[in-house]
Amino acid sequence: MFIWLFHRISGIILIVLIAIKIISGYAVTGEVNWTSVDILHTNKAIDITILFLFIFHSLYGIRTILIDLGFKQERLLLWTSSIAALVISLFSIYFIYFK
Repeated sequence: MFIWLFHRISGIILIVLIAIKIISGYAVTGEVNWTSVDILHTNKAIDITILFLFIFHSLYGIRTILIDLGFKQERLLLWTSSIAALVISLFSIYFIYFK
């Protein structure tokens, strides 16, 4: 149940955050005269959240596809996808933003 709920909520949050990044990108280039959203384009918290949610959302989506294809060990898929997503997220965040 957690994966199902997380997958739906993370999809909605990703849509909102990516829309914010696109709009703030236009504000940075001068296409839109919204000076209040300029700061959102370089906000590392938004970038890290998008990266984290995208990786988890993607791997949980692959997990769902594997279950739909007949993979029976759901608990193994849960832990494998969660650990893989966490490791990939931490490495990505570290190498992109802190190195």
